[in-house]
Amino acid sequence: MASPPRVPPPPERRSSTGSFARQFALATELPFLLVGGTLVAGLFGFLLDRWLHTKPILMLVLGAIGFAVSVRDLLRRLDKGDSNGSGSSGQ
Repeated sequence: MASPPRVPPPPERRSSTGSFARQFALATELPFLLVGGTLVAGLFGFLLDRWLHTKPILMLVLGAIGFAVSVRDLLRRLDKGDSNGSGSSGQ
């Protein structure tokens, strides 16, 4: 005999307070993530420019790389936050 199909358990309900706190923490963290990554990479480029005498080039290049990495991390964190919510992630 074939066993009956398994029915997945209903999703757990989260308290709105925990969800709000999680969203608030994410919203306050993301601007610092963007600015911090850009500033740290730009500062490292500035120090390399002073050491190698290539005034603005490395600061601009590393600052742009730091910004790109910060945006990638921001998108990764936002996507991770969406997969925990009720939205569909295309699976």
